[in-house]
Amino acid sequence: MGLAYGLAAPMIGSGAASLELKGATRQLAAGLRKARGEAITRRQEAVLTLDVGQRRFAVSGDGRVHALPERIEVALVTARSEQLDNQVGNIRFFPDGTSTGGRITLSLGETRQALEVDWLTGKVSVTP
Repeated sequence: MGLAYGLAAPMIGSGAASLELKGATRQLAAGLRKARGEAITRRQEAVLTLDVGQRRFAVSGDGRVHALPERIEVALVTARSEQLDNQVGNIRFFPDGTSTGGRITLSLGETRQALEVDWLTGKVSVTP
């Protein structure tokens, strides 16, 4: 019984970490898609602002700030014009659906998930 528990505990722990990472990825993908949808429907630019140091993001026009789990590391690659400082940057969406593009990488231990925003179409995709 002890051997079974000893083998199962690490698997359960890594499974919980994986779920935490996937949940954060889905939350961020939803924010990016919301920003794109807002830009198209309102016919004005919309921005997702990501603070990698504080692990939080916000979508323009929405007063909420969304926090990501503390254990997750966040990295952002975006257009130079959208880098507000070394910790904060934007991904901007335009009324025609296009964007400035970018890549957000979330990692927890050895596991990584990346969100890609295509500049030409504004499409948000998740890659393992």
